[in-house]
Amino acid sequence: MEVSGRKAPPRPPHPAAPLPLLACLLALAAPARGADEPLWRSEQAIGAIAVSRRDGVFVASGSCLDQLDYSLQHRLSRLYRDQAGNCTAPASLAPPARPRPGSSFSKLLLPYREGAEELGGLLLTGWTFDRGACEVRPLGNLSRSSLRNSTEVVSCHPQGSTAGVVYRAGPKNSWYLAVAATYVLPEPETASRCSPAASDRDTAITLKNTEERSLATAELGRLNLRGSSGSLHFVDAFLWNGSVYFPYYPYNYSSGATTGWPSMVRIAQSAEVLFQGQASLDCSHGHPDGRPLILSSSLVEALDVWAGVFSAPTGEGQERRTRATTALCLFRMREIQARAKSCRWDFETQQNCKEGDQPERVQPIASSTLIHSDLTSVYGTVVLNRTVLFLGTGDGQLLKVILGENLTSNCPEVIYEIKEETPVFYKLVPDPRKNNYIYLTAGKEVRRIPVAHCSKHKSCLECLTAADPHCGWCHLQQRCTFKEDCVESKHFENWLDISSGAKECPKIQITRSSRDKTTVTTVGHFSSRHSECWVKNVDTGKMLCWEKSQENKACTCILLTRPSYRDVLLVNVTFSFGFMNLSERFNFTNCSSLRECSMCIGTGCAWCKRERKCIHPFTFCDPSDYERNQEFCHAAVEKPSKTSGGGRFKETNRTNPGLQVFYIKAIEPQKISTLGKSNVIVTGANFTRASNITMILKGTSTCDKDVIQVGHVLNDTHMKFSLPSSRKEMKDVCIQFDGGNCSSAGALSYIALPHCSHIFPAATWISGGQNITIKGRNFDVIDSLIISQELKENINVSLQVSEYCRTDFCRFLAPNLKSSKVRPNVVVKLRVQDTYLDCGTLQYLEDPRFTGYRVESEGDTELEVKIQKENDNFNISKRDIEITLFHGENKPLNCSFENITRNQDLTTILCKIKGIKDANSIAASSKKVRVKLGNLELYVEQESVPSTWYFLIVLPVLLVIVIFAAVGVTRQKSKELSRKQSQQLELLESELRKEIRDGFAELQMDKLDVVDSFGTVPFLDYKHFALRTFFPESGGFTHIFTEDMHNRDADDKNESLIALDTLICNKSFLVTVIHTLEKQKNFSVKDRCLFASFLTIALQTKLVYLTSILEVLTRDLMEQSSNMQPKLMLRRTESVVEKLLTNWMSVCLSGFLRETVGEPFYLLVTTLNQKINKGPVDVITCKALYTLNEDWLLWQVPEFNTVALNVVFEKIPENESADVCRNISVNVLDCDTIGQAKEKIFQAFLSKNGSPYGLQLNEIGLELQVGTRQKELLDIDGSSVILEDGITKLNTIGHYEISNGSTIKVFKKIANFTSDVEYTDDHCHLILPDSEAFQDVQGKRHRGKHKFKVKEMYLTKLLSTKVAIHSVLEKLFRSIWSLPNSRAPFAIKYFFDFLDAQAENKKITDPDVVHIWKTNSLPLRFWVNILKNPQFVFDIKKTPHIDGCLSVIAQAFMDAFSLTEQQLGKEAPTNKLLYAKDIPTYKEEVKSYYKAIRDLPPLSSLEMEEFLTQESKKHENEFNEEVALTEIYKYIVKYFDEILNKLERERGLEEAQKQLLHVKVLFDEKKKCKWM
Repeated sequence: MEVSGRKAPPRPPHPAAPLPLLACLLALAAPARGADEPLWRSEQAIGAIAVSRRDGVFVASGSCLDQLDYSLQHRLSRLYRDQAGNCTAPASLAPPARPRPGSSFSKLLLPYREGAEELGGLLLTGWTFDRGACEVRPLGNLSRSSLRNSTEVVSCHPQGSTAGVVYRAGPKNSWYLAVAATYVLPEPETASRCSPAASDRDTAITLKNTEERSLATAELGRLNLRGSSGSLHFVDAFLWNGSVYFPYYPYNYSSGATTGWPSMVRIAQSAEVLFQGQASLDCSHGHPDGRPLILSSSLVEALDVWAGVFSAPTGEGQERRTRATTALCLFRMREIQARAKSCRWDFETQQNCKEGDQPERVQPIASSTLIHSDLTSVYGTVVLNRTVLFLGTGDGQLLKVILGENLTSNCPEVIYEIKEETPVFYKLVPDPRKNNYIYLTAGKEVRRIPVAHCSKHKSCLECLTAADPHCGWCHLQQRCTFKEDCVESKHFENWLDISSGAKECPKIQITRSSRDKTTVTTVGHFSSRHSECWVKNVDTGKMLCWEKSQENKACTCILLTRPSYRDVLLVNVTFSFGFMNLSERFNFTNCSSLRECSMCIGTGCAWCKRERKCIHPFTFCDPSDYERNQEFCHAAVEKPSKTSGGGRFKETNRTNPGLQVFYIKAIEPQKISTLGKSNVIVTGANFTRASNITMILKGTSTCDKDVIQVGHVLNDTHMKFSLPSSRKEMKDVCIQFDGGNCSSAGALSYIALPHCSHIFPAATWISGGQNITIKGRNFDVIDSLIISQELKENINVSLQVSEYCRTDFCRFLAPNLKSSKVRPNVVVKLRVQDTYLDCGTLQYLEDPRFTGYRVESEGDTELEVKIQKENDNFNISKRDIEITLFHGENKPLNCSFENITRNQDLTTILCKIKGIKDANSIAASSKKVRVKLGNLELYVEQESVPSTWYFLIVLPVLLVIVIFAAVGVTRQKSKELSRKQSQQLELLESELRKEIRDGFAELQMDKLDVVDSFGTVPFLDYKHFALRTFFPESGGFTHIFTEDMHNRDADDKNESLIALDTLICNKSFLVTVIHTLEKQKNFSVKDRCLFASFLTIALQTKLVYLTSILEVLTRDLMEQSSNMQPKLMLRRTESVVEKLLTNWMSVCLSGFLRETVGEPFYLLVTTLNQKINKGPVDVITCKALYTLNEDWLLWQVPEFNTVALNVVFEKIPENESADVCRNISVNVLDCDTIGQAKEKIFQAFLSKNGSPYGLQLNEIGLELQVGTRQKELLDIDGSSVILEDGITKLNTIGHYEISNGSTIKVFKKIANFTSDVEYTDDHCHLILPDSEAFQDVQGKRHRGKHKFKVKEMYLTKLLSTKVAIHSVLEKLFRSIWSLPNSRAPFAIKYFFDFLDAQAENKKITDPDVVHIWKTNSLPLRFWVNILKNPQFVFDIKKTPHIDGCLSVIAQAFMDAFSLTEQQLGKEAPTNKLLYAKDIPTYKEEVKSYYKAIRDLPPLSSLEMEEFLTQESKKHENEFNEEVALTEIYKYIVKYFDEILNKLERERGLEEAQKQLLHVKVLFDEKKKCKWM
């Protein structure tokens, strides 16, 4: 069944199909609860946490107090209580791993007075510092100074307890602090840390007026301890029914033992201390020693119940912990109040009771008591009249308990688990603004956790039967949600909670109402007004029934029984309520196979009662008396009892026949993972004598017991069980034989899967045998340790190794992998049941290499052996190595390992042999050393030490020989080098003279013959210009947006897209969406640009609206904190508005670009191309002799000459015009490749005839005609020159020895022509392999001889190129920054005035700021983009070389707009120096340009709107706007929840929120229809 939120048509000829996919899609779109919760991590363990209703979350850790926002994402302020900048613990004694309530450096954290609007809230803090100081600060900011403070208010001992509460009382309604504390501890070592006043030594509870300036050093009253009562540990303080209550327990801080019953003390909520008695709390049920400790406290005020977590002592190492160690007990406050007596037991009082009287023990509510192995905290609340309790555990779980009507506890649900298993803090705090979240504190971390996982319930029935009061069924979204997440509907109640019951879930029902009628109607919670219903045959599409509801009555479809309906096997039933559809599909194919009445009726089939058979609902029974033969059945379906994997167990005390005695000794192992274990062994006696053996596992008291049948009785003393998976907890185990009494087998702990932190050492040698240790936790549940080695073709080889494991480490010997052909990094895995957990990698390296050893005697009884080995990355420990020295006749001596030292060259292993005689003779007779490293065994030979006399003789002789040889060789080399240098200097001097003279002559004489008649400028049409500007790197969108829109029917637009288009035209909504998207971390810069471009296309015909959006976003950008430096605004494309501005300028200036700037720009590109091609161009690297960019300068240029060719073009069908000139003279260079010659020939044809030849370059060939012979010219053929290392030199005009006047024929290739050739590293053209640049490109493996060249000799070519294009360039620049007819383009004038106005509003007086804003918005965002990319404007191809030259021009263009004066030296880049002289002139022109625009009369809003409206009309039907809208929707749905949450928080967007939900439903239906 499916609910959707789309409107039904007035008459549905094609009613909506059922939507089984919609619920899944909506569920997937729902926020994932329980994952990636917000987390705050502090430097120290957290000691206190509190929340304020308005001012955030307060967290005390170490000596710091942090104020956080409710999402825990931002710290609002911080207070350093001890030392500025330092949050470390002020005392050496750190708080325990499981802090007791009040045991930390922060003692009190109490927000109060939050309801007083005019006064503001306050925060009372208490610390161990300054002898237990207390402060009152404003809630808004912790950095403000304290308003009031006092010492000796709280306990000054970190272990000592403190609990307090602030309340109003007295005639002046003042604020008072009632505080209970352990002021004095008996330990002598802690007594020295602080010295409370003598008057505090017996004090238990005090009262202070918080409104006095010094917190009233003299108390308003106190309650003292009774002299013999010992220390009390106070847990909490709370107000109820006019009294203050303090739960506590007697505690001996010296021994760690409890000395009495946990209790509750009560004083009056007044302006003085009035003792009202104490009562004991008995939560000992299920534990033989009772539970004297209180770990956590929570008052459930709406229920008048107090909840506490009680615990029995567990010992320092938790060794005494059992399944029943802790318990949750609930006490009725009225019973505590009634039983509290003012006797002199723990406190001094004037009233005294009878001798021997004891405090009355208050019993808990038995039905709600919950026994668990390790609870740490509790928080209780009431939701929808249901009591909900949240429990923290010692292994990092957050549990949720829902009490029934009689306050009966259910089995807790685990709603969160901390991965690190840190014990949960004793205080759980709810989010005061959103009741759907709770703050979970553990160790150093606080998390914000959802209180329920509603989304896991996939249907209404499942949602409501779960009985979780936080969850309910949202009709419109069709999912289980929190109430706040379900959008309200005006038409009906949209959210069903558990109070409604599962019976209210909407459902379609088919019933037989009479002999010849079948009725289709709805049951459940649904509005029946204005509804329609229809039944449709899915197979044929035929409508079987269609009805409308009568006023205030449910719609009902009545089908008459017809013989033809027997063949209807699949029907779709739909009920439309105007704002949503309820659909269900019924399948009658298997009616006859159903054997139960309830299942038959449930599927829509009909049940014949007399014949007890299920039939098709549109047929009838025999005899045909339906009133007697058919009726509804409501037989309850019994839940099947659980199998041996777990089920309810009823204990029996039946005695075994024959009085057989069974004995249970132990169960192994006592810890298993949450996956369970298949081979748990129980040992004992007489097992083979029983015929039926079961194991019963009892964990949390309110959960079902697990009953497991024995797997295999191995023998009389051993049997095996297979235990199922379970949550983390400790369970009691007992064994039942033949239905008799259950014999205890001890406790069994389910713990989390193992977790590895690191492997040490991480590298070992290939022979193996080294001791490897894995650190982590829960290693005592692993079944085996696996070494997995991946070979070729993804083949894995696994090797099980022997391991020695304890809880926090595993140790094993690295296996020998010497037989492996590769040196792998093996993966260490832990096997737990059938699960394999990766634990990290272990690197295998080559075995260590030893070079020798030395033996030195230390006296006559000790030897020192030093073994040298090559440096490596092994961490060798004493356990890994064994050293033996052999001397004399191979007599062994064990050498004790000492240490390993490493220097730059070698590593030395030092070992010593002690307690020997005649050490000197042993050292002299030593032969070898045996080293055992794991599996590796090596024998190391002694280092050979040449005698001293040998060195004294040989060394001087060698020195003399070396000196004479060196002198001879040096003199010979010097002469040769001097001769070569002279030759090279002469050659260089000659080259320099020639190149400098040629460069000078060229600058003075050269003139570029610019082709004035370049024909029609090949402008791109508007839509291709816009798309290349909008999507410079996403060519894939072009064909989608450029569909032919003229044939589209305007009325054929998709309903969902129309709705989205309407929603986008809501300015507040669109701005909110853009800001929300930009705050998402994974909404990248690319996404921002794409979104802006999609938005521009979607609003292409609404430019007035788009301009208003641009204004709003630009103002918002100015307000952002990142723009505290206003000069940086609009500098980069990092936001949607910056890309939107680029697109807006492109749209508005497209006409100006085409009419004014286009022709000079095209002339510049053409002129630049002509100049580049006038000289040599290397076809491999694209470098050229003539260029503007030094990086593209071809300075390795060979000598070249111009060759005039007579080119004859073959007549082809593609170009048969009579007036086409087919004989053309073309100038090429003798260094041009054949491909380059083709391009020049093609260009010459175009220039001569004004039209192209008709074929592509790769479709033609060139033939050299010599007499009657023809030779085809190719870049590579059999005559190509092959240089060193097999490099092929491309053929050139000179290679074929083509002279001036030669005839070249252009012909059409017959077939097999290929596209442009991409040459590899094995080809070269002008840059030969021996040159430096060639080595940069090709690598340094080629060597050869080449003419000496210096790059700087050819820098004049840059100047030559500049001179050639200078006039054209200046014409282009001035066409951009001129005002034709003294009028600026509307867009420029409008936006510049807008920026001026914004600067004036913000009181920005620096004119440079506005200049930079204008420069960043127009030249930087638009003109530079155009100048560097002529292919955006013209139908041309941009080469990498042209791109390099245009980058220089664009840089000069931007320098003209810069306000910074350039300080250039001789070492400055040539790209900057080239236009250095021109920039000052350009700058003055730019300043005049800006001033002229400002001086123009302002545009009226009417003029601008008229311009934008005309531009909008020009671009109607240019783009497929539906594609743009669809892409925008993809971003909206990706961040749907974030956008929806933002809309919920913003006022005035309620309607937009509803429209957005409506749009989503429409899109989901559309997607479903496509899927169907």
